[in-house]
Amino acid sequence: MKVVAFNGSPRKEGNTRILLETVCEELEKEGISTEIIQIGGKQVHGCTACMKCFEMKDNRCVIDNDFVNECIQKMIEADGIIIGTPTYFTDVSVEVKALIDRAGFVAIANGGKFNRKVGAAVVAVRRAGATHAYDTINHLFGISGMFTVGSTYWNLGLGLSPGDVRNDVEGLETMRNLARNMAWFLKKTSS
Repeated sequence: MKVVAFNGSPRKEGNTRILLETVCEELEKEGISTEIIQIGGKQVHGCTACMKCFEMKDNRCVIDNDFVNECIQKMIEADGIIIGTPTYFTDVSVEVKALIDRAGFVAIANGGKFNRKVGAAVVAVRRAGATHAYDTINHLFGISGMFTVGSTYWNLGLGLSPGDVRNDVEGLETMRNLARNMAWFLKKTSS
């Protein structure tokens, strides 16, 4: 079993990364392989609504001058998908939004490539607005026919400066519980 996680923060070693690493470390303890892919801070193009993915049906977005098609392929191959983002004005980073829109369209256009996969949103936040970013990611999972995994609280961690989230004891435990829940679900449905 494989889970792919996307870090939508331009701070490559910031709070979002720490939260994702916490989840992935716990998944690895459960025998599930993981990969974290850095998308934040990279040049990605948003969806242009050209609808070529519905015409071509080749599991790709027609925009081919960035690495989003590589991300889409990794999402198709994975059993579970985690999307992590910082909170920017109560929503996801622009890179995460581009990934959601383009990957979501491609998956739907190609017969529901994300259907019945397991998904989880992970959000880093200074103070407020995280639940809206959390919802944005979960909307992709819902429309894609995925199973969304939760924890003992919303999947978020508090911190402003890089590393601050390490002081959020409850947030880190929420990430570990999220991983255990995701591992349990993946194992139950892998038959």
